[in-house]
Amino acid sequence: MITRRFALASALLLFVSTTSAEDGFTPLFDGKTMTGWKNPYEWGTIEVKEGEIHLTGEKKFFVVTEKTYSDFIFEGEILLPPGKANSGFMFRAHVQPNKVFGYQAEVDGDEKRKWSGGLYDEGRRMWFISPIKGDKASEQAFRTRAGDAFKRNDWNTYRITCQGKKLKIEVNGVVTTDIEDATDASGAIAIQHHGEKGATYKFRNLRIKELK
Repeated sequence: MITRRFALASALLLFVSTTSAEDGFTPLFDGKTMTGWKNPYEWGTIEVKEGEIHLTGEKKFFVVTEKTYSDFIFEGEILLPPGKANSGFMFRAHVQPNKVFGYQAEVDGDEKRKWSGGLYDEGRRMWFISPIKGDKASEQAFRTRAGDAFKRNDWNTYRITCQGKKLKIEVNGVVTTDIEDATDASGAIAIQHHGEKGATYKFRNLRIKELK
């Protein structure tokens, strides 16, 4: 069984690598190691299991790319843990010791709120535009756009496109956010553990295509 799993994992990685090369994408995660990534926090546990990144811990933390990016198309998959959970894909993010802030494509575990695919400004303006928190019209318009694109108990594919001040977020092929904002021009990509004790956040198939 172990040999078979290893063979399947190797075949999947080969397929992903080949596909990425053909369509101009570069893998950000090789499925085996955390090469190209770092944890700027003094806490948080990172494990690689069967082609997935597993994050566990008791306090919120982000794992970030060592390289920074400006204009690009990023794709990644995430599976939230059961129960209370929240995460996000940071992009053009700023990194400091024990702190990451900036743009975040929201991964919302709250099945009533349904803000997955929204644009959150971590550590700064928070819910400032997509949607605007407290603005009922903005919140309803966002839910109408996003619909039921996010699958709470399944893997979800995020696609983030940045071209100059144009920012677009897609969840499972549905455009949830499409705005212009010039606050950040470049920065790191990051994945998040929200800090729930005993919860494991899972990520896979992280890749990027830089745009000229």
